[in-house]
Amino acid sequence: MLPELRKRYETALRMGCTKYAEPFVGGGAVLFDITSAHNFEDVYISDINAELINAYNTIRDNVDILIFELSNMQNLYVPLDNKMRIEFYYKMRDEYNSTIISTNKKDNVRKAVLMMFLNKTCFNGLYRVNSKGHFNVPIGSYKNPKICDSDNLLAVSKALRNVRIAHGQFCDSEHFIDENTLVYFDPPYKPLNTTSKFTSYTDSGFNDSEQRRLAKYVDRITNKGAKVMVSNSDPSDDFFDNLYKKYKVERVSASRAINSNAKSRGKISEILVINFD
Repeated sequence: MLPELRKRYETALRMGCTKYAEPFVGGGAVLFDITSAHNFEDVYISDINAELINAYNTIRDNVDILIFELSNMQNLYVPLDNKMRIEFYYKMRDEYNSTIISTNKKDNVRKAVLMMFLNKTCFNGLYRVNSKGHFNVPIGSYKNPKICDSDNLLAVSKALRNVRIAHGQFCDSEHFIDENTLVYFDPPYKPLNTTSKFTSYTDSGFNDSEQRRLAKYVDRITNKGAKVMVSNSDPSDDFFDNLYKKYKVERVSASRAINSNAKSRGKISEILVINFD
């Protein structure tokens, strides 16, 4: 999606946006793309996934110890045979699930280490939790996973140096957003069909009611003068066309990397909602 998004956000920046907000930051692909090419007066990112936000804070504030711990993890894991890897992976997954309930800040670095280890070794790098909030993705089949990418971690740490990082809902960003702000929303996508649903990115889920709540929030910050982009799936009905009928709803071609059937991966239509010309 980046080439398509880039065309749109370049237009918004020419209109005078000096601030950037990404309330569903996820993996941060757009964040790092836009901030690598443009200097903003202020940048705000947030996500409802507390463990993801903890990982971002750890990368920004404690990158050296994070690299040290991940390097140790890599040295322990990679030489193991398949049977021992399976045992090691599920032991780390159990520890992670027991650690994420902790509110002790002393556990934050360890939580980030475990989350990133699991991300690099689980099936397709997927993050998914069950209704209890427990990470439940099975082990992947990577032969030589790069668990500690120190160059990338150092680059990300540098990129996040002056970024505001918040844990919370998308609407918690309103205090930051004004007429000088470009806002990109990349919420959990509406499932295209019943078989595409899976246990959620968080234990709270993001259903059609939440999609409608987001649309109302887009109305609110549009009235403040913010420039807004929203991405989502392109279901067979008119759900998003009706929801965002005040704005431009464009269909673009994007690549999907995750599917249980490798033959089903590839190009798919997605939507972009834009509130500016």
